[in-house]
Amino acid sequence: MGRKSIKKNKNIYFTSREDAGLTRAQASEAMGYISESRIDKIENGRTAVQPDDVVAMAKAYKKPALCNYYCTHECRIGQDNVTELKPASFAELSLGIFNSLNALNAQKERLMEIAEDGTVRDDEMKDFLEIQENLNKISATIESLKLWVNQAVADGKIHTENPD
Repeated sequence: MGRKSIKKNKNIYFTSREDAGLTRAQASEAMGYISESRIDKIENGRTAVQPDDVVAMAKAYKKPALCNYYCTHECRIGQDNVTELKPASFAELSLGIFNSLNALNAQKERLMEIAEDGTVRDDEMKDFLEIQENLNKISATIESLKLWVNQAVADGKIHTENPD
């Protein structure tokens, strides 16, 4: 394992590699196609990271959250369309889904009333926005749960192969 750098203001790619206990040479070897010098340039902000680089780093560093970070912080399209996911425990995520689904169940009649004529009238807008907010919360929680599963797989805590 390489020494930890004493450099201040390390970016997420730098800290993720260090947290994985890899030197740039080991990281380059694990990724197969990204050179040590490219890793150095990405980590020190001298070159822009590319989506394929992030996917390779996420796998090599066993940190699937890097992809969400890239999409929400560095990709112009993702900044407008992808929700930044916050780490949470399995219990927190499960309870969040159940609470949101219960709330949605209570809102389903109102949603059907609003949708009946195919438009959202001004007098329906407040209720519609509350329902939309709850749906967004459900979506973000589901994505966070998927990220939790991916991290658990990367950490070897969950095995995806059949136990046959």
